[in-house]
Amino acid sequence: MEKYSTSSSDQYLKANLIAGKECAFAELHQKYSSSIFNYIKKFVNSAEIAEDLTQEVFIKIWQVRARLHDVQSLKAYLFIIARNHTLNSLKKAFRTDIAMAEVINSFVEERRDTEEDLLSKEYLDYLQKALDTLAPRTREIFMLCREQGKSYDEVAEALGISRNAVKNHMVSSMKILKAAVEKDLGVSLSVLLAILLK
Repeated sequence: MEKYSTSSSDQYLKANLIAGKECAFAELHQKYSSSIFNYIKKFVNSAEIAEDLTQEVFIKIWQVRARLHDVQSLKAYLFIIARNHTLNSLKKAFRTDIAMAEVINSFVEERRDTEEDLLSKEYLDYLQKALDTLAPRTREIFMLCREQGKSYDEVAEALGISRNAVKNHMVSSMKILKAAVEKDLGVSLSVLLAILLK
């Protein structure tokens, strides 16, 4: 069986993947599986689930290998596939706007300036514009919950309103952002969730 050095370029790997060479696929997996696993784990907070999703990502890459001709960066493409596949899994897990709002409220943000995060910059830029369209009180509550990591109870006490009112504002903001993102970006709300949970 033909073997490639560990320093094989991504373009070389891509060409051999397209040609259906399994050894190129094995090297791609060895080269990027750890990074993909760590990236996915940031979303799902479970090593076991992240491991399963990582394997599924590489299976997808193998299945679509014939369509890699137009891919400029194999690494970036891998992370995009990983992101989309993970987000689709999250979307299935969180079917309702209320559940999504609760998920956002329960996560602790861990912002990192990583190369993978840059892949989502386009969504971050748009997200800020979408947030600016929210009513002032709704935006204030959204930012308190998301940016400052406060619980619904803490926000309710700070603003002198009920916990239910806080939840209603969060659900309202999710509906508005969902409609805006799906209309203008053509992506699901799960992409937005990923940005919020990073």
